[in-house]
Amino acid sequence: MTALKLLPIVPTGPEPTRTTGDRLELLTALMAAPSFEAFLRDDVIDAPGDHSTYGWMCCLEGCGCPREPGYDHCEFHTRQWRQMRDAGQSINDFLRVAEPQKSRAWLRPPACLICPELPAWAANGLCYLHAQRLSKILEYRKKKGLGHEDFDFDAWLGREAPFAGFGQCRVGPCPELADNPVGLCRRHATRYRREGSPGQARAAFPLSRWWKPGSTPTVIPATYDDEARFDEWCRTTPPANRAYGKVTLLCLRPLVKAEIQWTMFRHAHEHVEGGRWPLPWIQHLVDDCRDQDANSLADLDLDALRQHPQRIAKMMLNYLRLVYFTREDTKDAGFLETDHFGVRFPQSGSHFDLNGVSQRWLRILLWDHMANRLLTDPPRSRGVFDHNRRGCLELSAYLEAEAPQGGHDPTLLTKSHMVDFIADQRHRAQHGLLSLAVHANKRSPTSRPTVVTKGTVSANFNGIRRILRDGMDTGETERIGLDRGFITVVPYGGSPSGRRNPFPDDVARALAAQENLRGLEELDEDDRGLRDVWEGLVLTGRRCSEVLEVRLECIGRLKKIAMFWHDQTKVGNFDEGIRIPDWLYARIEQRQAKTIARFTQAHGRPPAPQERLEIALFPRRTANRHMRKSISYGWFNSSFREWVDTLDIAHCVPHQARHTLATNLLKAGANLSHVKKYLGQVSEAMAEHYVHIANTDPRLNDALTTVWVGGPGSSEPGLLLSTGEPLTRAQAEALVIDLTRRSTPAEGGFCTYQPVVNGDACPWNLDCHSCDKFVLSGADLVYWHRKREQWRTVAEGAPDSATADYMHALFEPTARAIAGLEKALDALGLLDEALALDLRRPQDYFGRVWSTAFRASELARQDEDGEAA
Repeated sequence: MTALKLLPIVPTGPEPTRTTGDRLELLTALMAAPSFEAFLRDDVIDAPGDHSTYGWMCCLEGCGCPREPGYDHCEFHTRQWRQMRDAGQSINDFLRVAEPQKSRAWLRPPACLICPELPAWAANGLCYLHAQRLSKILEYRKKKGLGHEDFDFDAWLGREAPFAGFGQCRVGPCPELADNPVGLCRRHATRYRREGSPGQARAAFPLSRWWKPGSTPTVIPATYDDEARFDEWCRTTPPANRAYGKVTLLCLRPLVKAEIQWTMFRHAHEHVEGGRWPLPWIQHLVDDCRDQDANSLADLDLDALRQHPQRIAKMMLNYLRLVYFTREDTKDAGFLETDHFGVRFPQSGSHFDLNGVSQRWLRILLWDHMANRLLTDPPRSRGVFDHNRRGCLELSAYLEAEAPQGGHDPTLLTKSHMVDFIADQRHRAQHGLLSLAVHANKRSPTSRPTVVTKGTVSANFNGIRRILRDGMDTGETERIGLDRGFITVVPYGGSPSGRRNPFPDDVARALAAQENLRGLEELDEDDRGLRDVWEGLVLTGRRCSEVLEVRLECIGRLKKIAMFWHDQTKVGNFDEGIRIPDWLYARIEQRQAKTIARFTQAHGRPPAPQERLEIALFPRRTANRHMRKSISYGWFNSSFREWVDTLDIAHCVPHQARHTLATNLLKAGANLSHVKKYLGQVSEAMAEHYVHIANTDPRLNDALTTVWVGGPGSSEPGLLLSTGEPLTRAQAEALVIDLTRRSTPAEGGFCTYQPVVNGDACPWNLDCHSCDKFVLSGADLVYWHRKREQWRTVAEGAPDSATADYMHALFEPTARAIAGLEKALDALGLLDEALALDLRRPQDYFGRVWSTAFRASELARQDEDGEAA
């Protein structure tokens, strides 16, 4: 696999893209920005030891050793911490006993005490030549019987003359200074001798001439047996990779050097969780670019790279795509970047590769649809786009094999071609055949064709239908000459999976048994909270993502009531709170303590208040340095399936817990409005989707607004007009006709006077509360309670008792109506629900119920099913 497939650098056809010169000019301009860190502009990048992204010194305060790549501490302290961690000790125990270490070698060699142009080599601060010279002097004094004690080192330094510098190491990419006449740094000089000294480069005469006391240093020339061979060795030898804190970009081509510099800056400001780029790994990538003589990162053969450089190269290419290609460029280049539209899906990259759709016209339709959706109504996740892309890949593969000219000319396609494709897809699903196209994913970039199922066929049809009909609406299909029949014949795929049922009683008992739950806990080897997530799903009925992705501070007490705070991102409800049992509250408290301990173990301190708001309650194990990423649904679901397989029960999925809770809520007396609100549903229709007791419970028919009483102006105020008993067909139809279809909302109730319902003027000047045509519903109870309190307040403020008695008598019919309504609701067990219902206008409540639950046909069907049962 080559990066060229991901990032073309030179256009091979009509596709507009930036050339090499354009790209270098663009990156040079970006690096000239004032915010660009200066050390990244150099050919030898010399990063500060404590840099937030590229720091390379051990994080233990006072330690002078470089850190291990990918870790926070040096080799010594990393090994020490691992031993203490395996023994059960904490990071605080390690920090208390860990002692700073001194580096055994200079990380950044200083200049020689005598020669300012040569690096120090020995511990006494002398360069290689002066260190050898001093050694010979001391050896000469020893032969003469003189000791070291009376040798004046400082006086000797003052008498010594400096050697001239030898310049930079002759190995092209090496950033170090040479310290010998051959022109090599100390490490490359050692490597040169170990590899047999190709070309036999050496000083022109023995260095011992300058090691003798009293000799005067001068410029030392070099001589060779084969200088061309020596130059070849210098040209092909890589850097020593021991230049701590440095990345040498010497001998790289200009574009690839600029790409690495800019992407390092980009990455430092990206704050990618788990995306560490230690400098030694970057140096390995640089060496690979040099070995492959790459003009750009796009030229690299990624398969030939080692693991860590390969990962870094892919991330660099992702950064570069966003600046090398404009939004319109990506259409012709065959991919789409969501970052170009300011959208990034959760746990997903920005890149969508569309090159698998070989027909240009179909690929353009797919790109246009995705782009328009990102601009107008971005989906919550990438799943919608994946379905669209998958459907187009299947259609493209079929057209390539069966259609005239491979389907590349849309004017040759007819309705029959699409009919044949539809038949082929259904045939594959019916017989379990493989798909036509290869659907690669981030986990398996070289995936094989998958088995076609009814679900994939449904998704394919829906995706193709959306793409083609969107193109028809915009006029694009007409412009390219695509047959209208080819588009309209695509069927609606529907949703073949249907809806999940609640857990059967035996399954529910097995999933809640303590001994079985302990088995689930044993599957969680890293103690990431597998059992806590499951029990949270069962007791709260939340969606899986709503429990998996909660933050550390997700619980609290409100007026001594245990509350669970979460985000319902599917319906746009953020920081939503629901009541939970105290024992679940206690389990979450224990999980909080474990997560805090894990954070402390990693960072050596407890999380700060702001960090507690960002840390995941159930953090994933890998690539999660700051513990902001939660465990994935895939990991939880696979662990759940493994657990269920050990229980010898029917197949089930975690989401059924939500259906079970919804059904149990309704059985306990809650209505659909309560179920909708508690589960965070978009509508009552969606709440009905989760309720599965249909006709087995008569309380489905006992909706709040089916209780009606006569108004205060009627002949019998408070008279119950509709019983709360299960309705027959005739009663239900009579109720709907008399009180819903032939009524109109009024203040505090409904008017049933037909001329007013039909739109005529009210003959009583809208005096509803004194009219015998006015009726009340259960939704009006709170309104009339407030009216009653208001009336009593006014009566109590009357100037004398007679006036107060008159006002009480005036309100008496209304009070009787309210009392009658309360009795009716209490008899049905709905009084508490009516009192909890607090709407601004009863008409609003009536309007929703009118459209969803109280049609005569629905009530009649309930009664028929009940009699049949």
